[in-house]
Amino acid sequence: MFKSLILDWSGTLVDDSGPTLTATNAVLTNYGKQPMTWEKFRASFRLPYSEWYDEHVPGISLVELEEHFRNSFDANENLVTPLHGTSEFLEWCNENGIRLFVLTSMNSEIFSEQLRKFGFQRHFEDIYSGVLDKRKVIAELIHDKGLVKEETAYVGDMLHDIETAHFGGVTSVAVLSGYDQLEKLETGDPTFIVSSIRSLHAMLRKGRIILPDLADDWITIRRLAVDCFIGVPDEERALRQTLHLTVEIRPDMKFSRLEDQVENTVDYDAVAKRIEGLAGERPRKLIETLSVEVAEMVLEEFAAAEVVVEVEKRILPRTDCVLVKTRRSRLRQ
Repeated sequence: MFKSLILDWSGTLVDDSGPTLTATNAVLTNYGKQPMTWEKFRASFRLPYSEWYDEHVPGISLVELEEHFRNSFDANENLVTPLHGTSEFLEWCNENGIRLFVLTSMNSEIFSEQLRKFGFQRHFEDIYSGVLDKRKVIAELIHDKGLVKEETAYVGDMLHDIETAHFGGVTSVAVLSGYDQLEKLETGDPTFIVSSIRSLHAMLRKGRIILPDLADDWITIRRLAVDCFIGVPDEERALRQTLHLTVEIRPDMKFSRLEDQVENTVDYDAVAKRIEGLAGERPRKLIETLSVEVAEMVLEEFAAAEVVVEVEKRILPRTDCVLVKTRRSRLRQ
């Protein structure tokens, strides 16, 4: 059972397809572009929507575009309705202690009006609206709210939502009730695909979803020997020593999505060489310092979502080694 759910809004919990298409066409025609059918719009639309506008209405500020969109959307807002089963799903989650959050690209004012209209405010612990690129927010949300990644899912109807879940290191649940079609959603390799929020509700209620092991794809560099100057006493630090480092890396991208291309994964040879260089850059007193520096370097310079660094030092008598361990996860993407 999931203990936390981060939910998209449009196409996941509510149906706003009619007003959205009408408002989008109003924007297009205002700038001399041809209006779109729902099929054409659905096939081309993507998030962040600023990129979609750049492609179809280039050179116009997003503020100006959103003003035209808002005016037309407001005139058709009564056509927005909760998707079938949304209210029952939210009630059930609250009754079963599942923490709920919204992460949506929707304009904050439009979203707030819909939230009040449908009476859904009480169901959500917190709201993140008006987020153009959700990938830049989800990791911070997870960290700030103290969510356990292995017990959390992001639920959405677009490829960008699946990518957001991957960036956050949580389970991805794609629903077919919104904007992106099955073929497009499948390219993101979601953990689960369901027809609607009602279907997800039924699966959770009946215990048909087994939480996956989200940390099953790791790259490990085991006991890499590095030479460095380290030690608390000056006389010890003046002598070159050999330490052994084990570095476990959880890549941003699952192995199943690598398409057998080395540029899609973490180059462990480059990581090893970078660790050797970092260790030899300057003297240090503590192996703890080196452990933290290596972990932060891997997250900053390589496509890693999480890293665990162990540093071994032979120093105490009658022991194999002293070992320190550092674990770091990326908080921002």
